Amino acid sequence: MNHKRNFLWAGLLVLATIWILVRHNRILPYQNNQGKIFGTLYHITYQSDEDLHELIAAELDRFDGSLSPFNDTAIITRVNRNEPIKADTFFARVFRRSMEISQQTDGAFDITVAPLVNAWGFGFKQNAFPDSAIIDSLRTFTGYTKVKLSADGRIVKEDPRIMLDCSAVAKGYSVDVIATLLDKKGVKNYMIDIGGEVVVKGENPHKKPWRIGINKPVDDSLSLNQDLQTILHVTNAGIATSGNYRNFYYKGGKKYAHTIDPQTGYPVQHSILSATVIARDCMSADAYATAFMVMGLEKVKAFLAAHPEIEAYLIYADDSGKLQVFQTEKMKEMANMFQTELCH
Repeated sequence: MNHKRNFLWAGLLVLATIWILVRHNRILPYQNNQGKIFGTLYHITYQSDEDLHELIAAELDRFDGSLSPFNDTAIITRVNRNEPIKADTFFARVFRRSMEISQQTDGAFDITVAPLVNAWGFGFKQNAFPDSAIIDSLRTFTGYTKVKLSADGRIVKEDPRIMLDCSAVAKGYSVDVIATLLDKKGVKNYMIDIGGEVVVKGENPHKKPWRIGINKPVDDSLSLNQDLQTILHVTNAGIATSGNYRNFYYKGGKKYAHTIDPQTGYPVQHSILSATVIARDCMSADAYATAFMVMGLEKVKAFLAAHPEIEAYLIYADDSGKLQVFQTEKMKEMANMFQTELCH
């Protein structure tokens, strides 16, 4: 009887070992989730035997309730209406990081630029084409040093007319938030794309680094052009692109793009057409990409030299109007990896 019992236990142990080995060695499928949030689309690919779309959508809805200027009950909307409201974790994180990058870029990045963005017709409020008197007036209550987050979580403004626009940083942070969710669920390989802001980790379904394309900066207000300037092989990074080739309009024969210089109050007229940035997280990459569009080519080169932890790919027009590229060394390596793969 004891022999039979021992044989049975040994058999069960063998079966359990086989089950563990099979489960450990089996190839997990890649899930593909997509939807709409913040007025844009998201596409998320991740390796897991569990479809996490319900959790992802719930997290994005929670984020929308904090930082979407198009959500009438969101915290940022209520802050802009000067209602007594405390910042949640999402809002506080975005605010603090925005202040850090504003200081680093000497105000080229500034979330108090909302009234100016609205005045030029690119924000969450549509206004008429502004004259110089309106711009000068709006600039009197624009500036990141004029707003603070108090210890009790409230936004303190020097002027009640100050309004915040976190669209150039919050979307990137939303990608980081979903990356954190996937990390907590034990997902090792994923690509998260929310409106063109991206975080990648691990490898793609072909067991290679993820491929991220950079669009050619061709005037394309309908987002129909998908011609690529280059393709990067990237992993374990946050990537964001800012450009003036999609959100713009013409008036009096002159082009006005959506990137507003907080210090002048006017749309930038620099030669940079698009800036793609790779940073420690997508929130930072998003903010730096916007700041670089404001700073101009020479200032960006100097900034990158002083901050080697940031990678950038800049497409700009030279004096003859021809497209040129400035990129950091690691960006070159990422593009060369893709070219090498094509040759093989």
